[in-house]
Amino acid sequence: MARIRSFIGIEIDDGVRVAAETVQNDLARTGAQVKWVEPKNLHLTLVFLGDVHDRQLADLFVAVGQVAKTEPSFSLSVSGIGAFPTSRRPKVVWGGITTGAENLTRIHAALEEPLTALGLYRREDRGYTPHLTLGRVSGEESGALLSPELPKFADWSGGTTPVTQLVVFGSELRRDGPEYTVLGRCPLKGKRRA
Repeated sequence: MARIRSFIGIEIDDGVRVAAETVQNDLARTGAQVKWVEPKNLHLTLVFLGDVHDRQLADLFVAVGQVAKTEPSFSLSVSGIGAFPTSRRPKVVWGGITTGAENLTRIHAALEEPLTALGLYRREDRGYTPHLTLGRVSGEESGALLSPELPKFADWSGGTTPVTQLVVFGSELRRDGPEYTVLGRCPLKGKRRA
């Protein structure tokens, strides 16, 4: 019985991808050791599931599809660069989500209940913060190099991308980084809210 490392996410368009790669290159000039997310792998994670048995995939697709049926398509905008846990001690560098953050938070919350009931997800202690992960910082020294640079990108604009579907991804960890495959797509079919 195979297990597939999985997550539910949102794909971004090429315009946002190019803008993100540009800011990654700008920040790389600091000399900080950062494992930058490859542009082809950039995405927004809604729910990270971890290992899922292949026999659970059908139930997973049904649960995601049920949520997608209730949500309308929308646009999301990526802007401002920040870091977790803070910009002064960066471990994860991200692009912020402005327009569309409310939609993503609502979808995340809607997915939690059915996925928890299926035993595929365990609620996290910290709240969900929509963001586009750009890179993971290696060590405090690199964090110290990046920290003074991040505020310079507070007004950075990464552009807007349409969101028309939820995507179930498989993730295979390889020596040169993760490789993502699309396991399923669930179109957003809900009616727009007034």
